[in-house]
Order: sequence, then C-alpha cells, then structure tokens
Amino acid sequence: MNISLRAVWPKELCDPSGLRERQLGGKSPQQLGGGFTMVIDKGLGRNAFTDLVETASDYISCVKFGFGTAPLYKTEVLLHKINLAKQHGILVMPGGTLLETAVQQDLVPVFFKTICNLGFNAVEVSDGTIELSRSKRTELIREGKQHGLRVFTEYGKKLSGSLIDAARLAETMETDLAAGAEFLTVEARESGVGVGVFDQNGECREKVIQDIIEFVPDSSKLVWEAPQKQQQAMFLRKFGPNVNLGNIPPGEILALETMRRGLRQDTFEFGTNQKQADEFCYVI
Repeated sequence: MNISLRAVWPKELCDPSGLRERQLGGKSPQQLGGGFTMVIDKGLGRNAFTDLVETASDYISCVKFGFGTAPLYKTEVLLHKINLAKQHGILVMPGGTLLETAVQQDLVPVFFKTICNLGFNAVEVSDGTIELSRSKRTELIREGKQHGLRVFTEYGKKLSGSLIDAARLAETMETDLAAGAEFLTVEARESGVGVGVFDQNGECREKVIQDIIEFVPDSSKLVWEAPQKQQQAMFLRKFGPNVNLGNIPPGEILALETMRRGLRQDTFEFGTNQKQADEFCYVI
C-alpha cells in the first residue's frame, strides 16, 4: 500500500474497516490475494491510461483490454499501455473474445506468439461466444501457461438471458484450476444486465448466487464481474471487502476501494462493525 498515504492520514481514516490493511499486510492488493480487482479498458488513450495508473495503480490487479479492442490500437499506444501497467505490477491481458476469434479463425499459435511479443503477461480463456470442448479449453489453458502467461478463465455465455448452471460452473472451475488457471470469472459482460447472476434490470439473482456458493464453498478463486456500483456493494456485503471483482470501469477504481474500506455509505457498516469489535476487545 502507498506508504505516504499512511504517513499523512490516520489509519482509521484510510481504512475504517481495518480489514484491508490487515489482509494485505502492507502489500498492494494488485499482488493477488487482497481482493482482486480487474479493470475493463474499452479504449482508453495514452493520456487517460497514464492518469488511471498514476491515480489508482495501487488498487488495480489486472487490466483487460475488452473484447477484441487490442488489435485496433496503434502499436505504439498499445505498447505504452502494456509496459506502463507492468511497470506498476499490474497484470494486463486481451479480452477473452479475441482468443475465441483466434480459435474460430484457426490462429491460436499466432495469437499466443503475438500477445507474448507485445508483452502481455496474462490471458483469458473463455467460451462466451463460441463453443469449446473440454479438451480444447484445457489445451488453451496449458498453452497459455507454457508461454509464461498468467491464465484466467471465464464461465458463462454472453447472450442476453443466459443463466449460470452452478453445478457445471463448479465442475468447470475444478478442471480449469487443475489445468493451471488461477481464477475463474463469472460472466456478466461489461453491462451487468441480463446475463449470468444479474437480471434484465441489473439486479442480483440471489438464487443463482446461493447455488454457486453451495457448489463452490471456497469462493477465493472466483472473480465476479460487477460493473455497476450496487452490484459491487452487494458482493462486498455478502463476501467481505476482499471479494474478487471484475469488469470495473476505469473511473470507478477509487470508488470501489472506498467501499472495500467502509469509506462510502454503501458499506459504511464495515468501519462501524470494526470499531465496535475493537471496543469490545478493549473492554474484555
């Protein structure tokens, strides 16, 4: 965590919950394990991306260049963004849809060679648009690992109205992790509407989440896509401040971190509960 921040502000104002600092032990949350936060970048330019990293790099674990946007950048801009992210310890990967396109076009070896040459250090294996056999999915995970990439997988279809089968998610996750993936992301698209665990109004399908929890009791390897504030707050209240969240808009990183710490009305109780707990321990 930013040392100068703690030197200027009392720790109770930096983290009223006391949970972020305690969990991270002085390390940045982007080092995986302190509440993974994945940003979706749908086309930030050089200056906007530099501003994002300068302002919020301490609270970003990974930047994903959404869908198939990566090939559309001018090469010098793309290289600048990749290198800047890596200089700040941030993982950077192209969207899973780009790998799906490579599968569909029979260009998987070229895809991996290209993203490695460009400097990407992570890759997402998904089948949100195409169909992947179990053997092909495993093959792609292993190929990513063989290229020295951190591998993330995604479960769920992007088609509006698509639901999550909790039992199949759990089975897929177990096999993905065994093949070398680090996290499995629960699909919600960049909108968080009408897909996966969210209905057409962006509200949570509680039954779906409960089913997932039942089949995956340890959610530490799950990343929940939650682009909307009320969705982020819901996951934080349900799983705690160090829940893994994805598809966070670039302009919402600091706002999300305030919710993780109890510095915003939506999760203000994090700080209140911690103060009461500390007072109770003091009395004891």
